[in-house]
Amino acid sequence: MKNDVRELRLAAGLSQRELAEALAVSRQTVNSIETGRYDPSLPLAIAIARRFQRSVEEIFHVD
Repeated sequence: MKNDVRELRLAAGLSQRELAEALAVSRQTVNSIETGRYDPSLPLAIAIARRFQRSVEEIFHVD
């Protein structure tokens, strides 16, 4: 599954650490999501979507 987390994070001016703190996960988790090595759980995907005021479908997609 591909995602736009990195692009959204950079556009928001957030570091991986800042996003991780906002989501209550580790920086490594954010990095793994951004690089596609880890697909987040549904609750985490929803938290990411809410943080960026997008839908889960807008951020996580199959291309």
